[in-house]
Amino acid sequence: MVRHSSTSCPDVPQQPILRSIALHLLPGALATIVYIIAAPFLNSLGYPSYFAFLLVGLLVLVPFELGFLFYQGKKRNGTLSLNGIVLYREPMPVKQYVLFAATLLLYAIFILVVVYPPIAQVLIKALFFWLPDWFFLSLSLEYSKSVLLMTALLGLVVNGFVAPITEELYLRGYLLPRISRLKAWAPFINAVLHSVYHFWMPWQVPGLILMGLPAAFAVWWKRNIYLGMIIHVVGNVLGSMVTLASILSLP
Repeated sequence: MVRHSSTSCPDVPQQPILRSIALHLLPGALATIVYIIAAPFLNSLGYPSYFAFLLVGLLVLVPFELGFLFYQGKKRNGTLSLNGIVLYREPMPVKQYVLFAATLLLYAIFILVVVYPPIAQVLIKALFFWLPDWFFLSLSLEYSKSVLLMTALLGLVVNGFVAPITEELYLRGYLLPRISRLKAWAPFINAVLHSVYHFWMPWQVPGLILMGLPAAFAVWWKRNIYLGMIIHVVGNVLGSMVTLASILSLP
């Protein structure tokens, strides 16, 4: 491994680009394979495919990424520590957290709610029409309110907090610093690969790239993964709360 020095993360071990690509994409590929196996089975038991995906995230995606990080910590430190493994933890003034997070969240919401939905529908009809209905992470009213409520609450926990925090630790705190030799290309590559990693919803990948690029550049520029966590968690929690509120309003 080549070693690269930087003022913020001195002596960061750099990864070959092919290894970095593999580590970016492997968790998403593994989770998608398990999801494809689990979703039809859970559908047959009366659970929506979104519930299946949340379980896969909790039982496959999160353990893989955290397990990899702690394995690297054990090798480096001799204990289950992330010291020297998860980087980009430089302090930032509170005002900058608020400014960056608010700006990037508003941008992401604009892309997600206004700009990208029509594009996603075009892609689904043109390229992904052949996928079964359950592949689209459905949460329709055909399920009982109790099942929908349980799924929404699980989504708030897993998609709102557990998964985004884990992804930021793994993707921005571990993988991004280890391609820092590429300079401004590093956050670009990291954001694109993070988006492609969502194999379970390929029609959303272009939109995820549009949403994720500014946040990845902000984390890289400020050397601060907590900024990425705040944006990721708050955005996901808002989406989960909207889903939960709509289910609670059902008769």
